[in-house]
Amino acid sequence: MPSRSRLPGLRPRLVRVLMALGSLLIGSAAAQGLPIEVEAALRKARLPTSALSAVVQEAGSGERLLAWNEHESVNPASVFKLFTTYAALDQFGPAWSWSTPVYLSGALRDGVLDGSVVIQGRGDPKLVVERIWLLLRRLQQMGVHEIRGDILLDRSAFALRDRSPGEFDNEPFKPQNVQPDALLLNYKSVTYSFSPDAARGVATVAVEPALAGVQVDASVPLSPGACDDWRAALKPLLTDPSRVRFGGAYPASCGERSWPLAHADPRAYNARLVEQLWRELGGRLGGTVRDGPVPAGARLAFELPSPALAEVVRDINKYSNNVMAEQLFLSLAMPAPTAAPPAASGTASAPAGVRLEDGREALRRWLGSRFGDEAVREAVIDNGSGLSRDVRVSANLLARVLQRAWGSAVMPELISSLPVSGTDGTLKRSTATAGRAHLKTGSLRDVAAVAGYVLSGSGKRYVVVVVVNHPLAGSARPAIDALVQWAILDGPAR
Repeated sequence: MPSRSRLPGLRPRLVRVLMALGSLLIGSAAAQGLPIEVEAALRKARLPTSALSAVVQEAGSGERLLAWNEHESVNPASVFKLFTTYAALDQFGPAWSWSTPVYLSGALRDGVLDGSVVIQGRGDPKLVVERIWLLLRRLQQMGVHEIRGDILLDRSAFALRDRSPGEFDNEPFKPQNVQPDALLLNYKSVTYSFSPDAARGVATVAVEPALAGVQVDASVPLSPGACDDWRAALKPLLTDPSRVRFGGAYPASCGERSWPLAHADPRAYNARLVEQLWRELGGRLGGTVRDGPVPAGARLAFELPSPALAEVVRDINKYSNNVMAEQLFLSLAMPAPTAAPPAASGTASAPAGVRLEDGREALRRWLGSRFGDEAVREAVIDNGSGLSRDVRVSANLLARVLQRAWGSAVMPELISSLPVSGTDGTLKRSTATAGRAHLKTGSLRDVAAVAGYVLSGSGKRYVVVVVVNHPLAGSARPAIDALVQWAILDGPAR
C-alpha cells in the first residue's frame, strides 16, 4: 500500500491520464456522431438526424472528422453545379471561351447588304445586352448599315424539347426558370426599375432592355406604408407578350428597387431584342428578325468571343445561375466548331444539335474517367443545374469530387467561384464566421445543402458537404451553419 507521502504525486498524474482519456473518448464520439450544436439545431427545426447527410474531411487527406449518412442517395439541388463547373474547368481549362459567329450572305456595297445577316448561337451563356450591342455595332463598323434581307438567328446547335418555363414550379416569370438556348440572349429576361417621384405621386418605371413591339407602363401610383411585399403590391400583368402593366401601386418607402423577370414569350424574345438594338443603332432592315440556319455559301464576317470560362463559372456558382449552368452542361457535349458554315438546313451534312441526353452522357463520361464506373452508377444525372426532383448523388461522392478538385490545376478557379460565408453570393446571410467558408449552396422544396471548403482556426482546410432532404428542409439552415462553424473550429479537436 503506497505511503501518504506518495499520493500527492500520483494524483496529478492520474488526473492527467484520466483527462487525456476523456478527451480521446469525447473526440471519438464527436467523430462518430453529429456535433451537439448541430443536433440541437435540428431538434429546434423539428428535423430528424436521419434527414441529414454530411462529410467533413481534411482537404488532401483521408482523415475525416465526420461522416454521417454519407452513402445515402440524396438530392443535392444546386450543389450539383459543382459537377458541371468542375467538369468544364477540368476538360476545357479556365481560359476557354465560347464563340458566336456572324455570317453575311449577299453582296455588300455602299453600306447596303443585299442579303441577310446570320448570328449563329453556339451556347455562349453570357450574351448579355451589352455584348449584343457590341456585336451589332461591330457589324456597322464593317460597313453594314442597311440589311435588305433578314437578320437570321441560328439556334440549331441545341436540339431541345420545347418546355414551358413554369414546368418545374409553376413560376414562368422567374429568370431562374428560363430554358437553355444555343443563342441565349440576355437570359431572355427584362429588368424593371422603380424610382419614386413624390412630387408627381408616382414611381417611374425604367426597362432594360427595351424590346421591339412591347409596351410597358411608364409609371405606377405611389402608396404609403411599409415596404413589405412590394412586388405583390404592384399587381403585375405579365401574360401579354406585347404589353406589361402594373395594376397596383408602389410603396414610396421602398426607394429605388429593381425586379428582373423572364419575358412572357421566350421564343420571341431574341427577335424583339435584336430588332430593338439594331434600330437604336440607326440600322435599317428591309426584312424581319427571325430564326433560321446559316445559308449555304454564307461567308464568315467575324466571331464574338465570350468571357473566359473561369468568369462564367464564377457567375454560375456565386449566384446559382441555372440557365448558365445548363448552357455549360450542354456545351460539354458540343463538337468542336469548324471554320466553314454548316450546309443549308435539310442537307445530309447539317450537324445535329446537342440534346439533353448528350449533355448527360458527356458528364457521365467525365465522371467515369475521373472517379470510376461505380461513381457513374451511383449518380443520377438529370441536368446541369440541379433544378430537378430526380438528380441524386451521395455526400461521399460530393466529397470525393471536392477532394480531387483540391489537388487539381483548376483548384484556384473553382474555389474562387464559390460564395463566401457572410460576404457575397448565396452565402451572404450565412451565420458562420465571415470569410472562412467557400461553399456552393443548394435550395429546393424539401432540399437544403452546402458543399465546398472551410478554413479552420488552426489553418487546416476542410472539405465540407451537408445535405438535408426533408419536407421541412427550408428550416435547416441554422443546423447547416452550425456544422460549418463546427468545422471552422476544427470539430472535435477544438
